[in-house]
Amino acid sequence: MLPVMDELIGAMCNISKVNSHIAMLSRTHGQPASPTTLGKEMAIFAVRLSREKWEISQVEIMGKFAGAVGNYNAHLVAYPDIEWPQIAEEFVTSLGLHFNPYVTQIETHDYMSKLFDAIVRFNNILIDFDRDVWGYISLGYFKQITKPGEIGSSTMPHKVNPIDFENSEGNLGKANAGLSYLSMKLPISRWQRDLTDSTVLRNMGEGLGHSLLAYKSALQGIAKLQVNEAALFEDLNQSWEVLAEPIQTSAGVFYLTFLASDDPVFDPRNWPRPYEKLKELTRGRAVTRESIREFIERLELPGEAKANLLKLTPHCYVGSAVDTAVNLVNGTRI
Repeated sequence: MLPVMDELIGAMCNISKVNSHIAMLSRTHGQPASPTTLGKEMAIFAVRLSREKWEISQVEIMGKFAGAVGNYNAHLVAYPDIEWPQIAEEFVTSLGLHFNPYVTQIETHDYMSKLFDAIVRFNNILIDFDRDVWGYISLGYFKQITKPGEIGSSTMPHKVNPIDFENSEGNLGKANAGLSYLSMKLPISRWQRDLTDSTVLRNMGEGLGHSLLAYKSALQGIAKLQVNEAALFEDLNQSWEVLAEPIQTSAGVFYLTFLASDDPVFDPRNWPRPYEKLKELTRGRAVTRESIREFIERLELPGEAKANLLKLTPHCYVGSAVDTAVNLVNGTRI
């Protein structure tokens, strides 16, 4: 599983690298919000999955060899002069396992709980990715490269459904249901031993198998993605209202500056409550490049501040998103 996880993370890093400078409209609560870049959004998933993959790789798989209740009872009766804890540890570690000296009849399975929890977290992040990409395909941000002879929809020939991401999400949900139960159940065993863990452990492969299928489905889906820059550009071009944020922030900064310095050159009290004014301009109304520029021109702001605001467009108002994506692909984040 670990090599496929690495392949998945690598594929996301590649999307981030190729699209680090491609501006994209953000959506918070499903509504247009401050722009980002496609590369930065993909970088987030690469970093999140990389963290969880590292956690998975660090889980120590434990073993025991201490007799019927963990005390070497029969061992010491048969061979009382042998250092059984030392012998047991040497034997267990020789198998590539970490030795657990504090056990009952069974190794207590806490490490399994830790492992399955980490895989569930990895899977949940991938579900988040699958749903986001599914949504981006729906918005037209991604096109899907078709294969000759592939059926996109059983009844509508024009469609290319995002089936790989849907299959991935479905398998991840099934995997997490089983692995979450295993994580909760396995550390619990009545007194020194009961058999409830025995029957449950036989389903471990199901959760891991569905996870692996999901990773491979997501990889198949990623391989088919093709960025539709025209759709990304047009979406931003229709969303000039997102510049309300930098306008009201700049106005607020200069208002505070005035209060601190009592500068007679600039008196923002002539333009009170910038948030309310912008809310009136932008909420429920069509906002265009012209209406935004006209609004900025009317502001009581110093010339340089006003000039900087007039330079802004939804396409360039991306903050540090480009640098964040570039830092990832230069290897400073993973």
